[in-house]
Amino acid sequence: MPLTVSSHRSSETGAPGTSRHPTATLAAAVLGFFMITLDATIVNVALPSIRDALGGGITGLEWVVDAYTLMFAALLLSAGSLSDRIGARRAFAGGLILFVAASVVCGLAPSLPVLIAARLVQGIGAAVTMPTSMALVRQAFPDPARRARAVGVWAMGGAVAAAAGPVLGGVLTLVSWRMIFWINLPVGVITLLLLARTPHSPTRPSPFDWIGQSTAILAMGGLTFGTIEAGDAGFTSPQVVVSLGIGVVALAAFVTAQTKVSHPMVPLALFRSTVVVVATGIGFAFMVGFYGLPFLFSLYFQQQHGLSALGAGIAFLPMMLVSACLTPFSARIAERTGPVVPVIAGLVLIAAGSIALAAVPASVPVWASALLLVPVGLAGPLVMPPTTALLLEHVPAEQTGTAGGVFNTSRQVGGALAVAVFGALISTPAGFQQGLRISLALAAGIALLAALAAPRMAARPSE
Repeated sequence: MPLTVSSHRSSETGAPGTSRHPTATLAAAVLGFFMITLDATIVNVALPSIRDALGGGITGLEWVVDAYTLMFAALLLSAGSLSDRIGARRAFAGGLILFVAASVVCGLAPSLPVLIAARLVQGIGAAVTMPTSMALVRQAFPDPARRARAVGVWAMGGAVAAAAGPVLGGVLTLVSWRMIFWINLPVGVITLLLLARTPHSPTRPSPFDWIGQSTAILAMGGLTFGTIEAGDAGFTSPQVVVSLGIGVVALAAFVTAQTKVSHPMVPLALFRSTVVVVATGIGFAFMVGFYGLPFLFSLYFQQQHGLSALGAGIAFLPMMLVSACLTPFSARIAERTGPVVPVIAGLVLIAAGSIALAAVPASVPVWASALLLVPVGLAGPLVMPPTTALLLEHVPAEQTGTAGGVFNTSRQVGGALAVAVFGALISTPAGFQQGLRISLALAAGIALLAALAAPRMAARPSE
């Protein structure tokens, strides 16, 4: 079915894709994606040092991590819409400045409440930066073939950050835990200097959708908070039930509002494209495995095998390094086979790796588990770059930010839900190992369902 282009014409202050410095634009987008991903992975290994310096119990330390995730997921939809309205370049700069400023405050935090508050602001900046980085790539590379290669490079920023986060966090923490936040300052300055060489982005001026924005934030905030709390309190606890209920009601109100208002925040015509719908589902399924399995095995390596946080981070290196090394070649693979083939292969690898990890006995050595995680690492560059490239190819240029917000929201919800459900399963009276195997079976099943749906993305750009 045709994907209708919005009737609002772009007001271009610079022609997208005609940048004399597309490399600078790509580099800025890569570094922005790198910082956001790094901040989601680098903090975990520093939590014991943060507790020693600032005090606080387990719940407080969890919110050092979860505050970032909560605001990131809650505001992605709104941030994507904002990017289309004011221009990707301006939104990216604003989000990045906010993120870096909050990082400095995190590094200076005198107490745990101040650190958590600054992490909330970091999440806001990250939510704006993520979809706008995708929009910048779309703007700088209008040719689909060049754009696919650029998306592969952009994805490498996230892959390198995911690989480096645990180890870099451990090394920086040897100096001071505050360094894990201050490292964002020089990287942010370099990114802004690169951004200054990029052209102005097209805008799509339209009235602000207050109903859509407020219900979207309430929906994603309620659903994300509920899934985070469910990991500790269980899905039947009152605060989780209320939070998820508010999220579901707000989500229904959001969808209804988008069909009624004249200038919707997320035009529902976007979902007339089969590619957009399937890509969004694949993003969810991918994060269940790619984010959920490291969560499980970080606990497994430390609780069942007695590794330190740094030791657990090193155990993930084979998985993450394979992912980072393969990422630069993902575009070439997609060009040779077509973009759908590597997506299917990657999802099958997640399923195969999950099944293999579920089948091995609890006595298996750490190195064997680390090797069995490698197929999951291979899935990253096989699934995400071609899926992202297909998504960008099948949406109008002026709706790239909105589409990026939808896509990344599905990814964040998949990751948060995986952590909540898997955390609840390994905490049942049946024991850690039983919960681990059930969690791995769920990850495998979801990945296989996404693999079955992936061939539907083999559509022409107009579909």
